[in-house]
Amino acid sequence: MKKVTSIGGIFFKCKEPQKMNDWYHKHLGFETDAYGSNFEWRHADNPEKKGFSVWGTFKESTDYFQPSDKQFMFNFRVENLEWLLDELKKEGIEQIGETQIFDYGKFAHIMDLEGNKIELWEPVDEEYEKMLTSTTK
Repeated sequence: MKKVTSIGGIFFKCKEPQKMNDWYHKHLGFETDAYGSNFEWRHADNPEKKGFSVWGTFKESTDYFQPSDKQFMFNFRVENLEWLLDELKKEGIEQIGETQIFDYGKFAHIMDLEGNKIELWEPVDEEYEKMLTSTTK
């Protein structure tokens, strides 16, 4: 089983998230909302199936990246979050906090060896697409 299947998102802190979103929209063509931007792609082994990667801005004061003191956080898509967390635990890597479950997927956090917080996401892309569609109408 694969551990990580792709990049789920890149998140970073900034002084003024909305101004940053506007800059990326104006100069690089990102379709942005209050949370950032989503990039749709297709699964190589099943082109009918959509996937999404997220680019997101957070307020500089957010505590969502803690216990990391870094200005960014990576989100990686995974196939089976529970299995991966069990494997990581065997390797001495502990989960930070509790697993969170939403309609669009499960989330858990770990830290890498240099203190970068990593968000692991087992997505339900169909539900995520519904959520995106409903927020843009």
